[in-house]
Amino acid sequence: MTILEKIDKLRIERGWSINNLAMEAMLTQSTLSNLYARNAEPKISTLRAICTAFGITLSEFFADEELDDNREKE
Repeated sequence: MTILEKIDKLRIERGWSINNLAMEAMLTQSTLSNLYARNAEPKISTLRAICTAFGITLSEFFADEELDDNREKE
């Protein structure tokens, strides 16, 4: 799962639009829209703001990914 896919998963779980996420993360909607349009990974500062909006740490964001990767290897 890519970082954008993970962000989408967390966003959808909360019932948030991209605009809602931008407001909660105190980012501009164009910042998030540009990430999706370019399929780019966010800067660490942007990802930190997104994680704060979700109420998780960067470690927690990536920890779930590591668990998923380990399950796939088994």
